[in-house]
This record gives sequence, C-alpha cells and structure tokens, in this order.
Amino acid sequence: MKYVLLGRINPEWIKKPERYAKSREKAEKLGITIESVLYTQGPYDFVDLVSAKDPQSVVAFSVWYAGQGYGSITTMPGFTPEEFSRAIEKI
Repeated sequence: MKYVLLGRINPEWIKKPERYAKSREKAEKLGITIESVLYTQGPYDFVDLVSAKDPQSVVAFSVWYAGQGYGSITTMPGFTPEEFSRAIEKI
C-alpha cells in the first residue's frame, strides 16, 4: 500500500541533518520504503510518497516522528488508478 505523508518540521530540527538520517533509518526498520521526498512551501514542509506493508507501520512512524520532537505528519492512503477503479466498481 502507498501512503502520502504531509509533514511539518519543528523549527529546532530544520538545520539538523540527523533528523533526516534517523527518520530514514526508523522507516526502514518498520518496513517502510520511502519512494520520494519533496520539500514544499506552504502549510507543509515536505511531502513523502512511501509504501508500507500495513497501516500500523505508518502510524507507528508518525507517532515516533512526533515523539522525537521532529514535527508532525499527516498521513493519507494513496491509490493507483487501477485500485481506485476497483473501488468504484464496488459502488
């Protein structure tokens, strides 16, 4: 399953590269593959596209990230066009 992570970085951690390295390491330990990272302007500081074996792993990562004081993450499941079409067929 794919997920979109919309993140805010705590200003105290913006210039500390260990935040990024530790986040990648934790994601890997949870079985999360980070497919892309984009830094943005606006209400969110970054948008990540990830894949994970289950939603619990993504929730665990978000809770861990906030617990480290790094910031906050809003998580949304993402669906391919094919997955979306299959969902629509169930209506």
